[in-house]
Amino acid sequence: MRTPNYRGPKGPGGMPQGKRKFSMKAFKRVLKMMFSYYPVLFPLALACIIFAAFIATAPAIFNQQILADIEQWYISRDWEAAKQEIIPKIIILASLYVVSLAAVFTQTQLMAYITQGFLGKMRKTLFSGMQNLPIKYFDTNKHGDIMSHFTNDIDTLRQLISQSIPSILQAGIVVITVFFIMLSYSVWITLVVLVGVFFLFLVTKKVGGGSAKYFMRQQKAIGKTEGFIQEMMNGQKVVKVFCHEDKTQTQFDEINNALCEDSKRAHAYANILGPINMNIGNILYVIIATVGGLLLLLDVPNLSLSGLPLSISIVIPFLNMTKQFTGNVNQLSQQINSIVMGLAGAERVFEVMDAAAETDEGYVTLVNAKKDENGSIVETDERTGMWAWKHPHGDGTITYTELKGDVRMVNVDFGYEEGKEVLHDVSVYAEPGQKVAFVGATGAGKTTITNLINRFYDIADGKIRYDGININKIKKSDLRRSLGIVLQETNLFTGTVMENIRYGRLDATDEECIKAAQLSGADDFITRLPNGYETELTNNGSNLSQGQRQLIAIARAAVADPPVMILDEATSSIDTRTEAIVQKGMDSLMKGRTVFVIAHRLSTVQNSDVIMVLDKGRIIERGSHDDLIKQKGQYYSLYTGAFELE
Repeated sequence: MRTPNYRGPKGPGGMPQGKRKFSMKAFKRVLKMMFSYYPVLFPLALACIIFAAFIATAPAIFNQQILADIEQWYISRDWEAAKQEIIPKIIILASLYVVSLAAVFTQTQLMAYITQGFLGKMRKTLFSGMQNLPIKYFDTNKHGDIMSHFTNDIDTLRQLISQSIPSILQAGIVVITVFFIMLSYSVWITLVVLVGVFFLFLVTKKVGGGSAKYFMRQQKAIGKTEGFIQEMMNGQKVVKVFCHEDKTQTQFDEINNALCEDSKRAHAYANILGPINMNIGNILYVIIATVGGLLLLLDVPNLSLSGLPLSISIVIPFLNMTKQFTGNVNQLSQQINSIVMGLAGAERVFEVMDAAAETDEGYVTLVNAKKDENGSIVETDERTGMWAWKHPHGDGTITYTELKGDVRMVNVDFGYEEGKEVLHDVSVYAEPGQKVAFVGATGAGKTTITNLINRFYDIADGKIRYDGININKIKKSDLRRSLGIVLQETNLFTGTVMENIRYGRLDATDEECIKAAQLSGADDFITRLPNGYETELTNNGSNLSQGQRQLIAIARAAVADPPVMILDEATSSIDTRTEAIVQKGMDSLMKGRTVFVIAHRLSTVQNSDVIMVLDKGRIIERGSHDDLIKQKGQYYSLYTGAFELE
């Protein structure tokens, strides 16, 4: 159980995640992926946004011209001439609004389709990438935090893509376009606007910077909270057994309060930014009206890109343009919150996607095989029950080695962390068909040895050979396909009992699954379930006893029919009567196979060909049950009860 002081995994360079500096690389990467996933639709949506943005600036031009025409009519009193100038402009402006409406509608529909499609692809890519991560990644990261990547972090991307990107693009185009229109009308008034925008920028930088920091901390805190909740849900029985409800509540309150504080500060900064910028815009509106009026009264020569003289027809549209300009600047600042949250989520997602995948340099594969008339091993597409290692060589030749289950570890050293070895000079020789048992106290290194055989972890020094082949040369998927594993902690999936047994070999028939269940001793209780093999299991088989779940796990390994079996405390959760039934089935299952057994109950390992006693990562005794009893060493002490395993 994690303590409240647990800070979570660290990112590159040892810096805690969530405290790393914000990078625009994530934003560029999101855009690159958008163009990659939707090379036609995304540019089309952007084109609609850009078109609608330009249309939004049309009133600034047409209003000035219409006001100039009205001003000219007021002077000349020629209403017919004024109508010929004004009415077409009004019609054009109205038509542009209609076309803009169509563009906005198209853009919103496209972005809705693109956003959901993009998030679906992101989840698929993220899940696919996680399948290639090494076991070490899941051992060192909280599962709740990993799940948070698929929910909260992906959801922040939704807001970034569907709202922030269109808003930023549209507001940015409006700001730039309106700026040049203002310059074409009056440089003097534009300079006043720029001074006001400078203050907007300072406020945005100050407030937005604080908002960014706390939004990134909020995303990390959400993952930590979900991780804690997931741990507590899994361990709810333990919490109640030891009456730790109050302590657990205190731990949750501390984590939840930290999340609340980060969220409060983030949204406090975010919520104050809009009103401040809006009021600066209102003040600027008043200043522009005052400055424009003074320039007209003082008859100051106008300086503009268009060469137009300063007049009422310029000052009045300028007021509207000022509101439009500052309003869009304010909109850009408002999107900072969504951008920060989205990119904080994107960085966390990319962090998982960029995590080093499990390396596999193997090239030896496992194939179905048979012997031809000359007795040579050949590859076949049929399932013959005979397996062989297909070994390509540098000269182009291929050799086949029958899979017999000869596993040898020679002088192996290993540590989960560099400089902290947990196995020291371990040598294990398991001949085909042998049953090898590991006995020792918790933490002695028993499970670690089996983790090395299936290459969940790679050794630091020494050699591991499988049928004479260095396991580093064997593709991991093929290596693991040759191994059947029954763990102490069972994991059943949502689905029927039959589907859970078939998980061991997806092409197994119902008859083969039932036969495997009979072999493991599970058939008896399965047939008594409400729907037999079609009974639905949920929540890791919570409607079954621990022993029943273990029997299904053993049946799942049996249907895989592997030549090598690893039984890691496989009967630890089964009562003595059930153990006798299971042991009988497992004896049949183990017949003719190489078997590695880890057990605390010495009764389950007495018939092993070789028993190895481990202590602090070293093999201190080895031999058969009778040999070890004669030696009167630690195994003898364990068997006679003079010494107990911890």
